[in-house]
Amino acid sequence: MTIRDATAADAAAIAAIWNPVIRDSEITFNSVEKSAAEVAALIAERHAAGHAFLVAETDRTVRGFASYSQFRGGSGYVHTMEHTVILSAAARGLGLGRAVMQALEDHARARSVHAMIAGISSANPDAMRFHARLGYVEVGVLPETGRKFGRLYDLHLMQKRL
Repeated sequence: MTIRDATAADAAAIAAIWNPVIRDSEITFNSVEKSAAEVAALIAERHAAGHAFLVAETDRTVRGFASYSQFRGGSGYVHTMEHTVILSAAARGLGLGRAVMQALEDHARARSVHAMIAGISSANPDAMRFHARLGYVEVGVLPETGRKFGRLYDLHLMQKRL
């Protein structure tokens, strides 16, 4: 298992992991798939801002990714980040999620990030359990905030003070 900074060369593999989640699940409320070019631009944007965009790989194959950026705009939020972590279906349960999150949090700590936020769909109780095992606590629920496939879902906010 290797955790490393994502590069533009990883963009197609990341999109291949992300797009089925976008297309086929309520895990994200986004319904527009990402092109490799859009992912490459996002990687460059995160790195330029000093934020992490990491990939988790085994056998030199990208199996998942994690990234963070500022939770909300404005200078008052510069020490609070929101992250995304997604693994391919085949990579779940192998410890890659925990490893990539540890690396992500270490990166954030080194940049004086105080808190990390996870925004989790009510359709994704596995993610809530995963984050709880990592020390995240639920700090709020925004009822019927996200819409996907004609249904409304709650957004659960979980936080970890780093």
